[in-house]
Amino acid sequence: MGDDKNEKPKSVEELLKLLSTADNDSATQQRSTEDYKFWKTQPVPKLEEKIDSEGPIDSSKTPDDIPDKPLPLLPEFEWVTVDINNSEELEDVYQLLYNHYVEDSDATFRFKYSHEFFKWSLKPPGWLKEWHVGVRVKATGKLVAFIAAVPTHLKLNSSGKNIPSVEINFLCIHKKLRGKRLAPVLIKEINRRVNKRDIWQALYTGGVVLPSPVSTCRYTHRPINWSKLYDVGFSHLPANQTKASMLAYYSLPPNTKTEGLRPMTLKDLDATFDLFVKFQSRYTLVPDYSKDEFAHWTLGSVDGAKSNVIRTFVVEDAATGKITDFFSYYLLPFTVLDNPHHDELGIAYLFYYASESGFDTGSKEKLDQYKLRLKSLINDALITAKADDVDVFNCLTSQDNPLFIEECKFGAGDGYLNYYLFNYKTLPIPGGIDSKTKEVTHSQGSGIGVVLF
Repeated sequence: MGDDKNEKPKSVEELLKLLSTADNDSATQQRSTEDYKFWKTQPVPKLEEKIDSEGPIDSSKTPDDIPDKPLPLLPEFEWVTVDINNSEELEDVYQLLYNHYVEDSDATFRFKYSHEFFKWSLKPPGWLKEWHVGVRVKATGKLVAFIAAVPTHLKLNSSGKNIPSVEINFLCIHKKLRGKRLAPVLIKEINRRVNKRDIWQALYTGGVVLPSPVSTCRYTHRPINWSKLYDVGFSHLPANQTKASMLAYYSLPPNTKTEGLRPMTLKDLDATFDLFVKFQSRYTLVPDYSKDEFAHWTLGSVDGAKSNVIRTFVVEDAATGKITDFFSYYLLPFTVLDNPHHDELGIAYLFYYASESGFDTGSKEKLDQYKLRLKSLINDALITAKADDVDVFNCLTSQDNPLFIEECKFGAGDGYLNYYLFNYKTLPIPGGIDSKTKEVTHSQGSGIGVVLF
């Protein structure tokens, strides 16, 4: 940000708050009465409803009860199934999301989803082409709306229940069509296609409060290249601080410190998967991945080639050859518009991790040891991310992130991410923040063990 006091500031918080919004059906990202009318017709808990049991809300339907044809659209538009294996159709999705998905209020920053990112995020094992849903203008073929679902299995460790479901993402509507109530139609259509496959639950997130969150997490961010963030107006200079003091505060060592840390390879898959599965027992809501799914998300193979959007590192004990820890993060940059010196910001998002030190944290001594291990691992994640030209590293207060957020110099942002389950009730799950003050609970982690984009 420059010295002009009339210049509208931009911040990490503003962008994260926008990212946390599940759809862009209005310019202000606010929900209207019509939105709540729509959700009242859906199998979701009511706002402020007291949940005293867990399980499906509506289990009466079968795929035969679901219409074979989608809801009607205005005559100018038509439903399409987007083939992301087709380069031209994938480019249509890229252009729609690049120009209409999320940007800051001054249109200075845009999320830069690459073709490779879409392939990685939309083609996990078991993915279905029919779950990549678009709306095109009949006359021109222009893609003006999109929504996607990918298969997943969720597990509630509180009850041991396994929930076949989908994750909903990338709901995007062309700016000129917002306010036309198209978002509910897209949601109904993706729901219809999923139900025809005999799947009745879904996980989705949003920055706004809808009926009814199972948990709420807060976004946090850790500047790595503070000078660049300041140059593009992405960070500001706090009072009573100098640029030199900020650079010193966020400086990182040139090399990682954890012995045995190295990039994960295919030969590490079995051991890392076993570590991950055991570690996930720490949380209430977790993904119940198969080994193939875990390999996709951590090693990032897309169409037989290794993806450049995911980074995963393991820690191998030199004496035993055992994998004791791992961490991962994915890369999703911002495009910087109208800046003479920078055209892109490197952004990393903490993904999954696990550590043997988290298996037994019943005593204060064991918990403190685990906290120290997490701090060391995440500091090394920051160092490896810096080598990848990452300028800021983001994470939610999900998983056990609250235990290292302060120590690793993450700052709490203004953005919140609400987790929702469609057609399923569950008891409230802690999201790593105080339910009243919304401050990070640094003394304990969360119950959310699943990460969405």
